[in-house]
Amino acid sequence: MIKRMLLVAILTMLIFGGLFGWKFYQDRRAQSRIQPPSPPVVAVTKVRQEHWQPYLTSVGSLVAVAGVDVSNELAGKVTAIHFESGQPVRKGQLLIELDTSTDEAELQGLQADELLAQVQLKRSEQLLDKQFISQSAYDLSRVQLAQAQSAVKTKLSVIAKKRIRAPFDGRLGIRLVDLGQYLAEGSPIVTLQAVDPIYVDFTLPEQHLANLFVGQEVTLIVQAYPDKHFQGTIGALNPVIDIGTRSIKVRATLPNPEQHLRPGMFADVRVLSSQPLAVLTLPDTAITYNPYGESVFVVESDARGLTVQRRQIEAGDTRQGRVQIIKGLQAGEHVVSAGQVKLRNDMQILIDEQPAPSERESRP
Repeated sequence: MIKRMLLVAILTMLIFGGLFGWKFYQDRRAQSRIQPPSPPVVAVTKVRQEHWQPYLTSVGSLVAVAGVDVSNELAGKVTAIHFESGQPVRKGQLLIELDTSTDEAELQGLQADELLAQVQLKRSEQLLDKQFISQSAYDLSRVQLAQAQSAVKTKLSVIAKKRIRAPFDGRLGIRLVDLGQYLAEGSPIVTLQAVDPIYVDFTLPEQHLANLFVGQEVTLIVQAYPDKHFQGTIGALNPVIDIGTRSIKVRATLPNPEQHLRPGMFADVRVLSSQPLAVLTLPDTAITYNPYGESVFVVESDARGLTVQRRQIEAGDTRQGRVQIIKGLQAGEHVVSAGQVKLRNDMQILIDEQPAPSERESRP
């Protein structure tokens, strides 16, 4: 009985072993027919050496070299307007006239008094020579003439102040008065701004004070003209450091012949700090950013062909889509610039003939 059971068990094991062996043979045969996946195709770029100009960055506001709201010193009714809104003007150019009819009538009376005082003084001189009047009477005539002359000058000054003129060269803003309007003292008439050249005021941390000097070159960009760089130079440094912010206020002067820059504009300012420096750069698409740092896939060559290895790097500034490489790479090394998500260490790769899209657009 036992022998029969052993025989059945052995036969069963042989049958199942044969079945498993046949299945294993079929699986191995099928696997041998499957082609291995081809290496992924990636874009590759070269670590490039460039010369970058170091600079300090800040934000500033544009300020007119001279800017005022033109107003009247004396009250009066507007009788003439000699300018248009937005018009450029020269220093001393007549802008508006206020009513001076009463003042001119009073001036004629004062001029008559002055003429009479001159006649009286001349007569007093003749009588004094003949000793017909005293010295005090002569002195009184002379004082009366001086008073009459002063009254005439005062009235002429009043009339002149009712003719409002441009205090300096510049461009006018929008007119705020109308013909026939009565203006109280100090009423705004029009804004006048001198905008060529123009100032930009900005601040920098106090630790940069040693790198700042009058005549240092600056460039700025404004939102109205994002593709245009405006050049200027530092004209003044504030002699004190702001206690609250520990920063120094800087004023630069920029030529503005086309008057693209206007007072009140916000500006991104760059202060060029020294001579250009040689740096290593990569396109920003080549760098993988992780919580533990930046890394790239470096292309290497071995017996199997081209492979990649992940390498940790230290990145610096970014300019126009390229990133400064501070540590981890050498000039001329080849790095994967597109397709990193499908890579791992020691994986074989094929190089795409076309560069990454970002570099493709920058080619001439």
